[in-house]
Amino acid sequence: MSSQDIPEENLPSTQDEVHGGAVTTKVADPFADPGMPPHEHRIQDIDERAAKRSERAVAFLFLLSMLATVGFIASYVTLPVDKIIYVFPIGHISALNFSLGLTLGVALFCIGAGAVHWARTLMSDVEVADERHAIAAEPEVKAKVMADFREGAEESAIGRRPLIRRTMFGALALLPLSGVVLLRDLGPLPGTKLRKTAWSEGKMLVNQNTLQPLRPEDIQVGSLTFAMPEGMKEEDHDFQKEIAKAALMIVRLQPDNIKDKRELDWSVDGIVAFSKICTHVGCPISLYEQQTHHVLCPCHQSTFDLSDGGRVIFGPAGHALPQLRIKVNDKGYLEAMGDFAEPVGPAYWERG
Repeated sequence: MSSQDIPEENLPSTQDEVHGGAVTTKVADPFADPGMPPHEHRIQDIDERAAKRSERAVAFLFLLSMLATVGFIASYVTLPVDKIIYVFPIGHISALNFSLGLTLGVALFCIGAGAVHWARTLMSDVEVADERHAIAAEPEVKAKVMADFREGAEESAIGRRPLIRRTMFGALALLPLSGVVLLRDLGPLPGTKLRKTAWSEGKMLVNQNTLQPLRPEDIQVGSLTFAMPEGMKEEDHDFQKEIAKAALMIVRLQPDNIKDKRELDWSVDGIVAFSKICTHVGCPISLYEQQTHHVLCPCHQSTFDLSDGGRVIFGPAGHALPQLRIKVNDKGYLEAMGDFAEPVGPAYWERG
């Protein structure tokens, strides 16, 4: 293909130059930078009434987002989980799921649409070309960046458009409440459930194997007995949940071997009762060493000294085993004088 076949308007332009009497022809750069196109003003730039209309439109979108967020929370609180509705063309769907999805979608969309409309109609749209520079900017460049930032903030009109500013902050402040409300789906609030067990004043200690109330003479020195509160039955629907907190281990020590004064005061003739639940991750403790009075958790080898307030002497457990205060009632049976003074298991790190 020869140059004669190329349209004349597509050929690079030429320019003749004279150097010392000789004429040379210089071809212009076909890829020269054309520069920035001339800036065209928007209607909002020259008409304040149009700018006010855009401002009201943006504020309306932010207000609609706020209302949708309130609707999300109201739907979550008021709509039952099992309510089914028909929505065309989806079909039958959970009213709660449909309402939550619709309101949250509207809240997010309106914030995004409001921000886009704000940027396209009210913020400055003047294109600025700037030279690239090294990553480690000079102080002059940093100062220019900060100046550009301040200029951009001024040109965004956020200071001169209080209606937009307030409604945007309101929409952004309300939207996170949707996520906070959803935290309720983690389960019901625990209340005092972690602090309370099935033990209470006057409840007799029942042997977990024979299901018979325990007398002091039933506990031999060196033996380990597992007990539970009277009234609990394995066929109860909440038995596993309750026994997981109330499981008790009972040992009989020589009173002279008990080092902790409170432990001695809470015991009966050397019989001490401690929670069976390890304070590390809640495993049941079942290994007892008679000579040292130590109990060992089989999961991670946390070791507790039952002669010294159930304190930890080895392993990852962070707390001593809670002790149950016991006495002998009028019928000669062992009974609790209340609940554990501390939460059982790994319920809390700080137990003050």
